[in-house]
Amino acid sequence: MSTYRGQRNRQFPSKISTTSFVKLYILHLLREKSYYGNEIIDEIKLRLNNKWEPSPGMVYPLLRDLEEEGYVVGWWEEPDKRSIRRYKLTDDGYEHYKVILLVYKSVFEDSLYIIKTVLKDIYGIDD
Repeated sequence: MSTYRGQRNRQFPSKISTTSFVKLYILHLLREKSYYGNEIIDEIKLRLNNKWEPSPGMVYPLLRDLEEEGYVVGWWEEPDKRSIRRYKLTDDGYEHYKVILLVYKSVFEDSLYIIKTVLKDIYGIDD
């Protein structure tokens, strides 16, 4: 079991929080084009082949936080109705994305190693 700052890492199998993962994915998607919240949820679900999707209760607060931090900018499609709020990545958001992308890469690699090892050791499944 790996240690970090003198403490054991007991999180399994991923060493990244769901919130951090979804934040990274939101910033990743917003690099490509603007989205609104439900589109982000649907796009993540589609890209993960319907195996998992973030909840609206996670995505919308993250979008608000990212907007407050200046990483995304949001606007109402129809300002009078205020029903669909689209978001796009800012320059600061892109710089933040590049930083966390590097930080989390080794975490995803470690998680992949753990899963592959379990599949091989326990289930006899090789790549």
